[in-house]
Amino acid sequence: MELINQHTKSIMEGCKERARDAGLRFGDETLEYIVTNRDLLELSPKIMIPTLYDYWVHDVEVLKEKGKYELYPGNPYETVINTRPAISFYNDNNPDWLNVMIFYHVLAHIDFFQNNLFFRHTWDDDFTGQALSDKRAIAKLRADKGRWVDYIIEFSRGADNLVGYFDTLSKVHAAPSVSQSARLNYYFDVFLQDVRKISIGEFVKEIQAYNTNLHDHGDLGEQMFFSDAAVKYPEFEAMFQKSQSRVPERRMDVLQYLIDHSDFVNKEENRWMKLVMQVVRNTSLFFQPQIRTKIMNEGWASYWHETLFLRDDRIRSHEVEFARVNAGVTSMPRVGLNPYALGMRLFHYVENMAEKGKFSYDFERIQDQLQRKHYDAETHRGREAIFQVRENYSDFTFINAFVDQDFVTRNNLFVAGRRLNEERMVWEYYVKSRNAEDYRQMLLDTLYHPPFIEVLPDRRGNNTLYMVHRFEEKPLVNEFIANTMMGIEYLWGGPVQLETSDVVSVTPSGVKSDAAKSTKDYPPQVKWQRMVYTMENRKLSKKITEG
Repeated sequence: MELINQHTKSIMEGCKERARDAGLRFGDETLEYIVTNRDLLELSPKIMIPTLYDYWVHDVEVLKEKGKYELYPGNPYETVINTRPAISFYNDNNPDWLNVMIFYHVLAHIDFFQNNLFFRHTWDDDFTGQALSDKRAIAKLRADKGRWVDYIIEFSRGADNLVGYFDTLSKVHAAPSVSQSARLNYYFDVFLQDVRKISIGEFVKEIQAYNTNLHDHGDLGEQMFFSDAAVKYPEFEAMFQKSQSRVPERRMDVLQYLIDHSDFVNKEENRWMKLVMQVVRNTSLFFQPQIRTKIMNEGWASYWHETLFLRDDRIRSHEVEFARVNAGVTSMPRVGLNPYALGMRLFHYVENMAEKGKFSYDFERIQDQLQRKHYDAETHRGREAIFQVRENYSDFTFINAFVDQDFVTRNNLFVAGRRLNEERMVWEYYVKSRNAEDYRQMLLDTLYHPPFIEVLPDRRGNNTLYMVHRFEEKPLVNEFIANTMMGIEYLWGGPVQLETSDVVSVTPSGVKSDAAKSTKDYPPQVKWQRMVYTMENRKLSKKITEG
């Protein structure tokens, strides 16, 4: 692995100038390395962070990937990581014209990392430097504690998807409210709704009164509003002051709770475990936004490598090679999901809709398909719209907001079903639905969605860790429950219980859908049952709590 040469670096700097002229924003400093395919195979298990701590699973993954590569050799074009400065890796046999395309793709990734709000907790830190420090600390512990370090890593990584990502995100760079004071929040969110329990009509009148005061009195508007409120509700001020004196209870994820409250890991001889657990937790938090923005991130990069490459005068005569490579990256499969293709088409769709003013009430009122197709209010705000989406959305909100019937129809998308042809003994795929709601739900079902598991205080006094899975009609993966709870039991130093729901039975609903060809295609009717898993002395038991 070595830095790119000056000729290739000059190509990258030229790409930076053109990307900035188009509106992308990213730091001045970047590092680019040339690597072989086998180098990439070794970096991949470490999520491309060369300084990440060593762990035996990484070695297993390297061997597995090398075996795959021997059978199916491939050429990964690039990888970029969200560090300070941003680091990217390039294959050692890329021609200059391909590097131009790849550099635009990478710069769009960097722009996304450094401007999307879901990454804001990563903006101020150099993760590679922190990872190197953590790696050295763990190596030193290994020399002293031996294989027990790997056991703690194993147990911690078993629960590293249960980290409080959104809690962390809300505490980082949270801008102080300018227009809303704590008093205002308490008045509208708590006092009027929970204490006075006023009607919706009265609540709306209070909002109108507040807005009127702001309009008539400017900066003094809020003060004038609460002067009137004090006359109407004399008890309000005392209740507000009392609410401010309460210390809000800090909600912790499972790993952080174990670090802070486990008597076992807080023993003098076991406190080294807390360092290992914190390293695993911090690493997970760093990568949480990437798995929540995969479609957006790859779509944004694909949109810009295509847009900027075709304008670049340095790639004349290489349009055909570009078209071949680009088609392989951004083609939409008939069955399955390509995040590059879907994300890019969604950004093009948003740009086109905003450019023509189709995100409006007037457009939504139009029912005629021909009128919708040719509607154009000439607002010319398409580029502005996609930059706003890039800054504020995640995959979930991106798909939920913009995958509508017009998008599905325009791109000829559908939900594919699969059935067994018993005569030919082959699986057949068919168009199950072209409805936008069905297609959107299929996409949402593929997104990363870790379970929300909350630790409840021990009310039994027997040192049992009680966890509750806030059920969202997605059961936990049964094959992982035992090992994960065994690891948590060890770190807790006592019995562990988990309350969740599981499938009791799945039966046909009896209502045949339009796409159904046989009783096997009936929409299923799922019955759930609440139960408690208990892990004690490395033995797992299950108890039904309610029908």
